[in-house]
Amino acid sequence: MLRTGKSAGGDPGAGPPGSPPLGDRDRETKRTVIERAAGWSVRHPVLAIVGWFTLVAVAVLASALLPGEQARSTDPGESGRAQRVLRQQQGLVPVRESVLIQARQSGGQRVSDDPALRAAVKDLVTSLRRTGAVTDVRSPLEPDGQSLVSADGHSGLVTFHVAGTVDEVRPNYDAAVRAVDAVAGRHPQARLAQAGDRSLAVAVDQGIKDDFKRAEFISLPLTVVILLVVFGSLVAAGIPLLLALSTVAGTFGLLQVVAHWVPINSATSSMVLLIGVAVGIDYSLFYLRRAREERATGRDIVEALRITARTSGHAVVISGLTVMLCLAGLLFTGLDNFRGLTVGAVLVVGLAMTGSVTVLPALLAVLGHRVDSGRIPWLSRRRTAAADSLLWSAVAHAVVRRPLLWGGTATLALVMMALPAFGMRLQDAAVTDSLPRSVPTVDAAIRMQQAFPGAASPARVVIWNSNGEDADNPAVQTAIDNLRSRVLTSGGMLAEPVAVVKVDRVLVMRIPMAGSGTDATSNQALQTLRDDVLPATLGEIDDIDYAVTGRTAIAYDFATTLNSRTPTVFAFVLALAFVLLVVAFRSLAVPFVSVALNLLSIGAAYGVLTWVFQDGHLASVLGFTPYGGVVGWLPLFMFVILFGLSMDYHIFILSRIRERWTAGANPRDAIIGGIASSAGVVTSAAVIMTAVFTIFITLSAIEYKMLGVGMAVAVIIDATIVRGVLLPAAMALLGARTWTLPRWPHRPPGRLQRTGADYRHTPQPTALEPTR
Repeated sequence: MLRTGKSAGGDPGAGPPGSPPLGDRDRETKRTVIERAAGWSVRHPVLAIVGWFTLVAVAVLASALLPGEQARSTDPGESGRAQRVLRQQQGLVPVRESVLIQARQSGGQRVSDDPALRAAVKDLVTSLRRTGAVTDVRSPLEPDGQSLVSADGHSGLVTFHVAGTVDEVRPNYDAAVRAVDAVAGRHPQARLAQAGDRSLAVAVDQGIKDDFKRAEFISLPLTVVILLVVFGSLVAAGIPLLLALSTVAGTFGLLQVVAHWVPINSATSSMVLLIGVAVGIDYSLFYLRRAREERATGRDIVEALRITARTSGHAVVISGLTVMLCLAGLLFTGLDNFRGLTVGAVLVVGLAMTGSVTVLPALLAVLGHRVDSGRIPWLSRRRTAAADSLLWSAVAHAVVRRPLLWGGTATLALVMMALPAFGMRLQDAAVTDSLPRSVPTVDAAIRMQQAFPGAASPARVVIWNSNGEDADNPAVQTAIDNLRSRVLTSGGMLAEPVAVVKVDRVLVMRIPMAGSGTDATSNQALQTLRDDVLPATLGEIDDIDYAVTGRTAIAYDFATTLNSRTPTVFAFVLALAFVLLVVAFRSLAVPFVSVALNLLSIGAAYGVLTWVFQDGHLASVLGFTPYGGVVGWLPLFMFVILFGLSMDYHIFILSRIRERWTAGANPRDAIIGGIASSAGVVTSAAVIMTAVFTIFITLSAIEYKMLGVGMAVAVIIDATIVRGVLLPAAMALLGARTWTLPRWPHRPPGRLQRTGADYRHTPQPTALEPTR
């Protein structure tokens, strides 16, 4: 068991060397799993440290040693149905690309009459066919190419399919791109702009990679600087960073193993990195600052770590479990993208929590006083966090004196901030909305959309025979001809060129639709296609099934599924957080207050998000074009993540307040002391998390700008207004009732009493007021 060293005043209850003090022997059997784990790590530091890094190494190596293909995500709804049918076929859906050809000077001749444009079209068609990398090259100059000329006649479209198997698509696509670039160089009077299936996908993937590479490059040095300011020494600042990075490395290794069963994409990996760094550093800060605080009072390292395990270690575990279980709420969406994110986030939080209560105390036990080594000039004054924050102590004093005034004012301010959220419009971002127009493919897609609406990302109708026979038969061809005529009479909702390709036993038909791809016009066009045109044509044929997919359909089905299951996720997270807080603090008031304050801060963040991005305020400052809505998946994602992460602050602060209350302080003094003593670590954690999320604002994709603004605002609100004003105001109004529980589920909790150099554990009566 843990051996308690002498305090500043000595410990007359000490037993023989290597044994616990006599006064502690009756407590050994009552120690929690957290204390026992930390105690074992302190007694066997080498084993604990080696074991941790062995675990990380095994996780990383396991990903390389486990063969097999990784799981692929399936889209929801009708889009997913089409996707599953296509995956059952032996062939590959051809990758379709289009090249827009226009005169660089506006007001020129029509494509058919302009010699320069005609020469560019002929050169492009010849060059593409000569590569051998493409098939089905179609030209606006051919007799059947009328649909490839824009309505005003000033733009032409050359379309083609990238040839080859799955392994050959990439090099063949690259060959086609080189051919297009070469033709563009030979015809400077003509503008050649390429966009299509692969080019848009490549632009999105490359944009995500570049964005997160930049975010990771900026966030790591920024985090190091903040940690150096917080601790004032290289060693102390390096410990949280070491734990966070090893946690993330282990999680990435495990994710590669899990990816054989659960789809994991690049966005999931990047989010796991940022969540892992945030919680890993948070938990290390909570633990390390408490250990330094105990050492500053004169306790030796073993005694300081024992108290830290029982207090901050307990808070870290409760916080980690709360975050993990809240994140599990995303599983109720049933969406593959959220499944991967949930698994990754739960893994990284679980590893960070485990490392904080095992390897972290071992590292601190080995380092001892050397944890303050490597002090930095002008930051080298000892930062023990033992002193209370004068600022937050003064704020807490003012709030508990007039809780109604301060609490009411803060509540009114957050309600005012939340008001714009009631007008929030959810709208998924098309590629042309998400990425800036400075990306060549995005510029090409916008120009193509203007000249040929829907040509860059058309709807794809998958047609198959329910009996397993070939879908290409005369009845289907007749229905497709009828569909083409309905396209011309759709009032502009659907458009030419309509293209049909055969993939094994199924047909895939591409139909351009009006709108940007994810706006209301595109959704209306999708409904026209699904509800009117297809049932009246293909729907009249027996044994023929069909399903519509494509960028518009995938976004629409995703949003429909998400919206239908959002209430379930909200209910699960709220109920679970409430129950966990009841169990952790044996109180009904604490869960009610915490849940209400979290909802208030998240609502304020929603309001700011709506005010900035939907209403267009600060657009020039943040560098984006007013979007007219909020990305559909963002509010739910923010709710789950913020509800989990904000529990870090609440649980840590509440633990400090309860610790003082159970030690005999009156409720108001406990509130002031708990907030003042926790201010340093909570502020440091909030600054790091805010800095990380603020980096998202500098990224190019609009959804990441929204995520950065929303998360940063929520963390700032939670760490200032909620933590410093609303929480103490609510607890001051409740008084001793904060910590009570109705008798029917109540069992007397243990009480911490400070006697000399230690907290002693004694039974606590069930009365409303603590025994003095």
